[in-house]
Amino acid sequence: MMQNALAMLCEGSDASRPETIEALLAGVAPLLPMLDVIPNATIFIKDVQARYVMANLTLVQRCSLKQLQALLGKTSAEVFPAQLGPGYTEQDRRVLEQGLVLEDQLELHLYGSREPGWCLTHKRPLYNRHGVIIGLAGISVDLQSTSDTHPAYQRLAAVDDHIRAHFNRRVTLAELTRIAGISVAQLERYCKRVFHLTPRQMIQKIRLEHAHRLLHTEIPITDVALQCGYTDHSAFTRQFKALTGFTPRQYRQATGH
Repeated sequence: MMQNALAMLCEGSDASRPETIEALLAGVAPLLPMLDVIPNATIFIKDVQARYVMANLTLVQRCSLKQLQALLGKTSAEVFPAQLGPGYTEQDRRVLEQGLVLEDQLELHLYGSREPGWCLTHKRPLYNRHGVIIGLAGISVDLQSTSDTHPAYQRLAAVDDHIRAHFNRRVTLAELTRIAGISVAQLERYCKRVFHLTPRQMIQKIRLEHAHRLLHTEIPITDVALQCGYTDHSAFTRQFKALTGFTPRQYRQATGH
């Protein structure tokens, strides 16, 4: 629902779009008190330099700040931990410079306790009436808990158990559908309803959680890749960077290992 609101904000008709980011903020400002009471999502607007110009209270708290003013004018690289912040800013620049639209991007985040957690991120460029990008708007929604009351839960729990037992090798949709006894289309639909992820995202999440733990040890990165089911080291690096913003080596260096 929130991502639909984000799309409406970003996709208004040319005539209705504000000319500047300041004009847009003036129109959105009355909504901020309502956005502040949403505990499981960070909501923000950034200017063309990828600096925060609006954010809800949840984001302020996630950055371990006490007031919104301490966040405004800064980039993600300046307020998030070194393991993740620069990656978020690099992503922002692709949205701002290339018009990239992100939908349901699974990402590893660090919460106020510095414990890792997962979010689904949505980012869209903001255009003025002349089609020029004047900023971006984004929402990162905490990955919700499993919907264990869904009728298909037992079947999908077996799928989840299978992925967790075999993530260190290639896991195919065909074997997952055999376990669940449903079609690929049903598997995709039910996984989104129960786990709020696609089957592919479920595999990525479990692999990256394991990689996150191993990168805090002295195990060589090539061995980390193999233990997480990647026979191709470069594929592991690409996937890890897509979900964290860092290469495995950069992440290890940032955590002091």
